Amino acid sequence: MNLFNSGLGKNITFVRPAYFIISGFSGIPNIKYYYVFLCFVYIVSVLGNTVVMAVIYLDHNLRTPKYIAVFNLAFVDLLGSSALVPKLLDIFLFNHRYISYNDCLTFLFFCYTSLSMQVLNLVALSYDRLIAIMHPLHYHVKVTHRFMLSLIAFFWVFVITVTLVAVGLLTRLSLCRSVVINSYFCDHGQIYRLACNDYTPNDVLALFLLAFVLWFPLGFILLSYLCIAYALSKVATAQERYKAFKTCTAHLSLVAIYFIPLVITFTAGSAIDPNARIINLSLTSVFPPMLNPIIYVLQTQEIKASMKRIIIRKESKMKVMNVFIKCRTLFVYWICVEDWDFVH
Repeated sequence: MNLFNSGLGKNITFVRPAYFIISGFSGIPNIKYYYVFLCFVYIVSVLGNTVVMAVIYLDHNLRTPKYIAVFNLAFVDLLGSSALVPKLLDIFLFNHRYISYNDCLTFLFFCYTSLSMQVLNLVALSYDRLIAIMHPLHYHVKVTHRFMLSLIAFFWVFVITVTLVAVGLLTRLSLCRSVVINSYFCDHGQIYRLACNDYTPNDVLALFLLAFVLWFPLGFILLSYLCIAYALSKVATAQERYKAFKTCTAHLSLVAIYFIPLVITFTAGSAIDPNARIINLSLTSVFPPMLNPIIYVLQTQEIKASMKRIIIRKESKMKVMNVFIKCRTLFVYWICVEDWDFVH
């Protein structure tokens, strides 16, 4: 309990501001066009992820452990985009830069939860590819529906718990330095640095989050692909190697899109320009949710085949309905003619 209340017993008046001001970009003309672009990205993201979720739900052939993770990734992308982009547009496009204390912490919770889950979903998919290529004969034994559901449930519990602890630690701080958050959303690091009392626990938790939600997942994914590369080097023919590697291209694309901007931003640290940092992190937050469904539709044969089946099924149902309507019309017409003949 002393850890949570550090610094509060040192003659410091506890300050909890009624609101924060999100600063966003500074000194960039016509920046509103950037937010209009983000709005377009958000619409594409919502449509794309909804289609992917619907296809997986409707096609029983896609009820596999891999597509449980893909469905969860689409859901998290939808959640993250919906938590972040509409609020960004409200703050910057409509100039509502004041956000209440409680709303800011809620905003932080949903943004960090969804962003963290995106990374851990990539870990689940990398494990799926690792077992599929290194142990193809034991794949259905090692990667079961129950295992994948348990893994994703564990990730959800872990992320929600850590994010709640982060929010709880923020409520113990006396935020008297300023009410201006130098970011594009309620950024955890920017908020706790506004405190007048000791924020060491928040600093430690921030490092823990960075390690467990960025560096450890990235390390696991890179190690898994080194193992995959070693396993593929033992495959007899180049054609078989290419065929096996092709199953990983969608996942590798997602990893590159998500991790490269984050690694650049956090490696550069304070050396990077604040505006460049905001652009980098905001695009990292909104681009992967838009590109994930596009990549999976274009690069995954199962989803493309499933969409074709669903479209053909819909067309067949429409044809049957049209035939039924025509038959019913003819039947009614025949009854009317018979009745007319009977009367006359």
